[in-house]
Amino acid sequence: MMINKATHIYFLLVLSLLLGSANTKAQNIEVTFSGIRSSAGQIRLEVFVDEEGFEKEKGIMIKYFKKIKLVKGEMNVKLDLPPGTYGLALLDDENNDDKMNYSFIGLPKEGFGFSNYYLSGLFKPKFEVFKFTVVKGQNQKILMKIRYM
Repeated sequence: MMINKATHIYFLLVLSLLLGSANTKAQNIEVTFSGIRSSAGQIRLEVFVDEEGFEKEKGIMIKYFKKIKLVKGEMNVKLDLPPGTYGLALLDDENNDDKMNYSFIGLPKEGFGFSNYYLSGLFKPKFEVFKFTVVKGQNQKILMKIRYM
């Protein structure tokens, strides 16, 4: 049986969270979502570990955040991740259907964003441009500016 890199990392992530090992202790990541246009719906945050998982839209973890602490279009959340390389992608799921909705010409109708990267073009970015590294013992702040088309 062949195990791909994303499956292997997912297994290690789950194992480390269950065992609470000192060597892979999860680090607290502070994530700021900015540019949120309304309090409707929820933020869907997906965690990726490589380009393959991102291309297939198969992250290792999905978290949902209600917009109850939304202040002037911003909110902060905490995320625990063990040391490693990650990329975050978010959907401002305004209608709570757990998927991106598109207009009749194919443009996203809901907001989206990536860790420490603002997509200014029209095409999905590569994992390489929004990835970041979690280092043991270092607190990390990630900014995710949401774009609406």
